Amino acid sequence: MSMQNKKYEAVIIGSGFGGAISCCRLAQKWKGQVLLLERGKRYPMGSFPRSPHDIADNFWNLTDDKAKRPDPIKQRDLRGLFDVRTFSRMDTVVCAGLGGGSLIYANVFLEPPEQVFERQWPKSLNKAFLQPYYDVAKSVLGARPIPAWSDEPRRRVIRTELFQQFAQNQGRDSKLADLCVFFGNDFQQPTQIGLQEKNRYGAVQTSCTYCGECDVGCNTHSKNTLDLNYLYVAEHVHKAQIQTDCLAEKIVPLNERGEEDATANGAHGYRVYYRHLDDGPVYVDTQRVVVSAGTLGSAELLLRCRDEHGTLPRLSQQLGKRFSGNGDFLSFVVDGKLPANPNYGPVITQYTDYNLFKQHDPDRAFILEDASYPTFAAWLVEGLQPSLNPIGMLKRARRILETLWNYIWQNLSGGKWTGSVGNLFYQVLKDDVSYRSSVLLCMGLDKGDGVLALKNGSLDLDWPQTTSMPLYEAILDSGRKFKSFVKSWLFTALPTWNWPMRNNVTVHSLGGCILADSPEQGVVSANEHDRGQAFGYQGLYVADGSVLPSAVGSNPIATISAVSEWIAEGITGLKPTNDLGINQR
Repeated sequence: MSMQNKKYEAVIIGSGFGGAISCCRLAQKWKGQVLLLERGKRYPMGSFPRSPHDIADNFWNLTDDKAKRPDPIKQRDLRGLFDVRTFSRMDTVVCAGLGGGSLIYANVFLEPPEQVFERQWPKSLNKAFLQPYYDVAKSVLGARPIPAWSDEPRRRVIRTELFQQFAQNQGRDSKLADLCVFFGNDFQQPTQIGLQEKNRYGAVQTSCTYCGECDVGCNTHSKNTLDLNYLYVAEHVHKAQIQTDCLAEKIVPLNERGEEDATANGAHGYRVYYRHLDDGPVYVDTQRVVVSAGTLGSAELLLRCRDEHGTLPRLSQQLGKRFSGNGDFLSFVVDGKLPANPNYGPVITQYTDYNLFKQHDPDRAFILEDASYPTFAAWLVEGLQPSLNPIGMLKRARRILETLWNYIWQNLSGGKWTGSVGNLFYQVLKDDVSYRSSVLLCMGLDKGDGVLALKNGSLDLDWPQTTSMPLYEAILDSGRKFKSFVKSWLFTALPTWNWPMRNNVTVHSLGGCILADSPEQGVVSANEHDRGQAFGYQGLYVADGSVLPSAVGSNPIATISAVSEWIAEGITGLKPTNDLGINQR
């Protein structure tokens, strides 16, 4: 095992919203003395997989990993983007890559209402208190609504209008969401679609091309992913060292002699063991550690350190508790009478409020968001039509045969076959199902009563689904009403929700290392003087979605970012600014 001789001021584990913010802010304080470890790889512009072969390999699994993943995945050694975990009553999707979840998120920056912070959050943390940190993160991430299309027809997004019409029909509020998408540096005058320019931090981006591929990795770098702002400045301006393909495995406190000592409290620093996936095991010493490996990664690493390695025995017994899937629920309305065109535009453009912001109902509060999917997926849907909708395909086949017969008769009787190719293509492709189908993406206030634990050597999740059923029933009811509004013949949730599986799927795992006022209530401190620091230790911090004490009901990156900015300010003593310290003297 090799060692990096230099002792760092800080080692950051993970590069999602918490890790990227921590890396940038700590590197601003300790220039050249911060190391970030990321298990995934870098994704330069144009490098996200698109071919069927490459997409089939675009999953994460190490053959010696005992994580619970789908059988076809866990039998292979893969270092792709999507890490899919299968648990009882809840499946999860997280991301591996430099930039973490920002590489596949749907771009929405949405602050939750004040009532969310009444759900067992520490009293010192509320919406008003965190507002300055929300404001800074929103500015850095460049969040703004989609530009108007009154003077630029190419910017029109049909499904936005459809969801707005449905909201009006239901007496609900629909608002354009603030999106972390690059439409140019000038918010008032968007850059022409497809043109490139450097963003204000120096990274090259492309003005959004409306391709609908946000959730599979943006090949034009039109998303404001973390590698184009926080991480870009951390590495290029503040000289942070970023090592990819590196998996953190153990954290050990050091004593005053610089020796590993599980009884130490971290005052003399830590030794971080990690594995470079190509070059083997390595360890490095550091004064402080920020664990930002995401809800699953952070909980698993700390659980292993406490319960398997015995290196962090002081960690709270609340570790792993209060897991939330943020009420995530995905469903589909197929083949309606109204156009939706779900293959165009950013993945999400608006949100409709269902008792989250107005007439707050803590048991049934959620938002409904439109969602797109890539054009190549629409072609896949069309290819599956014979098995998905055989009656519809028979009707289409009859129409094509009638067209061919008319052409043959015209040719025989008139000696010419006019316009045959164009008309034939039209008959084959018109009325495609995807154009008139909608993806309904909901998230809300689930009960956040799941528990993460180590079981038989792997991370396990106990999700008591029934306690959140009023929320899921309210979501299903809104989907049925959407089906009626667009005059569809089919509304269906994800197949995993069907009997007998009844599994939720979440892409917004939260909790497990929650902020609290004492170790009897949570894992990391919400106190002003030791923000985000693990109870029982000095210099050991957690900053990511795992510290959120509850579901937030809206897309959580805004709150994760605000809390991470607050924690980083406590570590460094530096007030966060939206120039990321570029202009500091």
